[in-house]
Amino acid sequence: MKKLYREIKELIISSLELEDITADEIGDEETLFGEGLGLDSIDALELGVALQKKYGVKIDSQKNDLTDHFANVKALADFIHNLQMQGKSA
Repeated sequence: MKKLYREIKELIISSLELEDITADEIGDEETLFGEGLGLDSIDALELGVALQKKYGVKIDSQKNDLTDHFANVKALADFIHNLQMQGKSA
């Protein structure tokens, strides 16, 4: 899972064009939105698209628990891992 954490951190940086941060500076459980990394709703959309392209998962933006999955890198990694195990759709 640590490899997946690193991949997601690098994907966040590259897809959102964050220039002043490295993957090592993003904590696994650091909040991604608001107070934490400071991402916003536009960033969420861009990150969702990047995750879909990289991991081949389908993300349903209408699901109520989606914000929980995007809370931090650890939650995203668990979400991606579980989707891949279930057949790439949520």
